[in-house]
Amino acid sequence: MSVAMLLAVIGVLALTGFVLSRQRALASAGGNSRALHSLPNYYGWNGAIWVLVPALAGLSLWLIVQPMVVESRISADLPAALVADDSARALTMADVRRVAGGLDQAVAQGAMSEAKAREMSTGAVDVRAVLANVGVALGSNVSPEVLSAAQDYRAMTAWGAAARTILILVLAVAGLFWGVSRAQQDYRARIAVERVVLGILALASSIAVFTTFGIIWSMASETYDFFTKYPIQDFFFSLTWSPNFRGNSDLGMIPLLWGTLYISAVSLLVAVPIGLFTAIYLAEYASKPVRNWVKPLIEIIAGIPTVVFGIFALVTVGPALRDWFAEPLGLGNSGSSVMTAGIVIGILNVPFISSLSDDIINAVPQSLRDGSYGLGATKSETVRQVILPAALRGIVGAVLMAASRAIGETMIVVMGAGAAAQLSLNPFDALTTMTVKIVGQLTGDTDFASPETLVAFALGMTLFVITLGLNVFALYIVWKYKEQYE
Repeated sequence: MSVAMLLAVIGVLALTGFVLSRQRALASAGGNSRALHSLPNYYGWNGAIWVLVPALAGLSLWLIVQPMVVESRISADLPAALVADDSARALTMADVRRVAGGLDQAVAQGAMSEAKAREMSTGAVDVRAVLANVGVALGSNVSPEVLSAAQDYRAMTAWGAAARTILILVLAVAGLFWGVSRAQQDYRARIAVERVVLGILALASSIAVFTTFGIIWSMASETYDFFTKYPIQDFFFSLTWSPNFRGNSDLGMIPLLWGTLYISAVSLLVAVPIGLFTAIYLAEYASKPVRNWVKPLIEIIAGIPTVVFGIFALVTVGPALRDWFAEPLGLGNSGSSVMTAGIVIGILNVPFISSLSDDIINAVPQSLRDGSYGLGATKSETVRQVILPAALRGIVGAVLMAASRAIGETMIVVMGAGAAAQLSLNPFDALTTMTVKIVGQLTGDTDFASPETLVAFALGMTLFVITLGLNVFALYIVWKYKEQYE
């Protein structure tokens, strides 16, 4: 039984548990719902929960464990030459899954019998030639060892699916009977249901924490592997970025860090004043009709794909800056530059700063404004000395979001700033960022055992630390000003 079908059966059993538990609870109270400890629907939900929780937990665990067990068993039977290291093992298992998928497709379409699929693993067979006759193209010849492993993979997966179906149905039915049996007049169904809901809410709230730890662990482990293959001092202090997958690479991050910070600084110089002034105007000065028209128009910018902004930078902004400023001033003749990417990223970030700051300014209590006006302050003085300090925390958060988005932007940088890893103060020179090089190092046929590929994780870890530092700095500013304000 497929996973989708299994989920449908679990849903039907849960609905059955809801109805039966509710009816049984009412029957135990003689049909008088007021005699029950909890409302009737709580008994129904308790019955449904006893079906859903064990079944879904078992299904989730099975889907996680089964592939690991199957691949471990299959790889243990493969020749040592095919699983000599982690990279070779991964490639071999990818071939095994691909061949198994081709056999499954052929059998499912009726182009090949199950008996024929089993016969294909008995000898040295050119799988591509055989499967081509049934309309399944695997793209390359497959060795007999891989073919045999693919057949074992299919068999183990089929047995696993059957065992999974039996186990989950047993759990669901057992939960159904147990939940219905608990539906008695004095059973505290509301408390039981609320505990389950509380657990679900706690699990949902912890997902972000677990995700953060997972990201840190994956980045840190690969970064450590990189530093075992490449000198740490050369990565952090070298001024040259010249990766070469044939060896003798120079992987200094300083040119990439400089380009990232330079482009981000230009974008913030564009986005912060425009976005903040726009928010102040919309919140404090604009009439209601103007606000109702202008704010949605500004927020439309946030919905434009970044690749469109990249095309805008490449076709419009870059040539304009080159023709109007760079060439007349003798600062360069390229349309790809720091200014091009920085200005376009700044325009992209204007809606984030303006919308968030506008909402935060509107959230400042009206009593603060009235008190300022009562003391004789003008509107501009009230904005400058009362409203902005009161909204500082949210404004700093908006600026931080814009900075993080600018640091992590890739497509606009590729199309607007070029890919030159160099140190230059000229804003009309082409530079690149760490995110662009992360994509470049992980794109194509890469060897994850080489420093040239693992350097992407070291760059990602560095970006994570930079972003964390920005958060700490922002919290410090907010804390310091908050002490003075209160």
